[in-house]
Amino acid sequence: MIKKRFIAGAICPNCQALDTLRWWQQNDVEHIECVECQHLDTRLPQSVQESEQLSSTTKHQVIGIFKPD
Repeated sequence: MIKKRFIAGAICPNCQALDTLRWWQQNDVEHIECVECQHLDTRLPQSVQESEQLSSTTKHQVIGIFKPD
């Protein structure tokens, strides 16, 4: 089960509502969602963003990074 946490004092960039953003991480990808307007923002892992081997188009298509145990 994924734990979703609210971000105290955060303002939604879309609807400007206060204290409506919740954050969670799934498959090493960060998600932030506004419960008021359903605005969704995702952030790739830092290793993907800083990679010089991937094109910008490919970086936007990455869903997650598989880490075998």
